[in-house]
Amino acid sequence: MSEVTVSATQARMQNPLILSVIPPLILFGAAVVLFRMSVDDVTATYKYWEIFVPTVAVLSLFSGWHQCQMMGNDRVWYVLRQFIHWGAIIAVLYLFHIAGFRELLDDRQYTVILLGILAVATLLEAIQMDYKLILFSLFLAFCAYVLYLPEGNAGLMMLGNLFGIEDPGSHPVTVVGILAVIGFVLSLGVHWLIPSRGRSTRKAAAPESSAATAQSRGAPVSPAQPSSASRPAAPAGTA
Repeated sequence: MSEVTVSATQARMQNPLILSVIPPLILFGAAVVLFRMSVDDVTATYKYWEIFVPTVAVLSLFSGWHQCQMMGNDRVWYVLRQFIHWGAIIAVLYLFHIAGFRELLDDRQYTVILLGILAVATLLEAIQMDYKLILFSLFLAFCAYVLYLPEGNAGLMMLGNLFGIEDPGSHPVTVVGILAVIGFVLSLGVHWLIPSRGRSTRKAAAPESSAATAQSRGAPVSPAQPSSASRPAAPAGTA
């Protein structure tokens, strides 16, 4: 087994469980619980969705730490980008309140808009920093879609029939729960694919780094053989 493969395997084994599995598990689980509460009484749950926004910010910081390590990114810059990204999202929600837009919406409309903003923010987070969150952002968008159109939702009916659920319109929490399990499992698959990309990146840079290491250690480097074009021409009259 090559050194690159061994190092990637060791990094994966040394990576704490909290940085790879626990964050998406909490995100999907908490979203399902909040969705069920919203289906029962959306007027009493929008405040919990607001608390969920900084929770997603903190968990995404831990979730993307493993990818930051495997890709060799600057950790300080990674944390700074996280603060800028989620700080801007929280600032937008704060301005949404102080500007008076919140009073123009009922609780259901506000919850749907809040989930839409959170889904877009998570998608941008996934593209820039943590690929695993792409599935969670799509999951949040579907939750917002179901809350926006709770009756006669075509997407809910289609997935419910696909999962073999009888009368899926009356069991939206069951459909969303199955989607959460699928999204969590696929997120773990993305997590295991990240070291593969890191291996290919390091393998491509391996020849250059080994040559530089040999030169720094004073290893003899064979001189380049001159080509026929660069050799001096023999004087006339010589054999």
